[in-house]
Amino acid sequence: MERIAPQEDPENEMSFLDHLEELRWHLIRAVLAVVIAGSIAFVLKSFIFDVLLFGPAKGDFFSYRVLCKLSGIFGIDGGFCDQEMPFRIQSRTMGGQFSAHVWTSITAGFIIAFPYVIYEFWKFVAPAMHSNERKYAKGFIFLSSVLFFLGVLFGYYVVTPLSINFLGKYQVSDTVFNDFDLSSYISLVRASVLASGLVFELPIVIYFLTKVGLVTPDFLKTYRKYALVIVLILSAIITPPDIVSQIIVAIPILILYEVSIIISKIMYKKEEEKLKK
Repeated sequence: MERIAPQEDPENEMSFLDHLEELRWHLIRAVLAVVIAGSIAFVLKSFIFDVLLFGPAKGDFFSYRVLCKLSGIFGIDGGFCDQEMPFRIQSRTMGGQFSAHVWTSITAGFIIAFPYVIYEFWKFVAPAMHSNERKYAKGFIFLSSVLFFLGVLFGYYVVTPLSINFLGKYQVSDTVFNDFDLSSYISLVRASVLASGLVFELPIVIYFLTKVGLVTPDFLKTYRKYALVIVLILSAIITPPDIVSQIIVAIPILILYEVSIIISKIMYKKEEEKLKK
């Protein structure tokens, strides 16, 4: 007699409250991992702030040196060759620096612990999958983590410097000085990094949407031109209002969209083959 898989056995089916309890423990473990990683980041204050966070605020930052060379090659004056940034970063509240330290450590903790957070997510949804699908767990966690970290690096080395270079030097009048609040500066860096990291998860999102039947390859191809408009709008939101910066940000997102179409096509064929059997 053929053995029934655990997820197909009615006696092993979990109630709604059981699922909530299971989700609660997955969330607790994920949050605990973020807290532990954030505690390590909290201790490494000098490295996190002086090297990483305030790196793009210095004129000799790696991205500015690269952009300076590229602007010289293409004859574009983007102001990337300046050795000093014409602004200061200040804290105007009593608890401003401590609060920034705590929340920055939590953000760093989430980035560091992201592979484990994804692992807990996979463990929660795995019981609803077939045994042949659960064997791809390691590949899913690895690919999701790689895409996220690539997005974080793109946000840190591309989006953040472009934004800081433009906004830090922009003046409506010579009588107005740019003295930015610490929380405002950190919010810009955090939004650029996390937004880019999540945007790079697009192929993974498309994979699951295709699997549940909400998206098809034809749908993605048909609405490609609308996706292009959305990508350009998104690029305009997270980057300075100049064409070069928007194109630099839009290119990798469009590449991810094309990769997502290929993934959707492969997944759609597999689902069709299952239905034919």
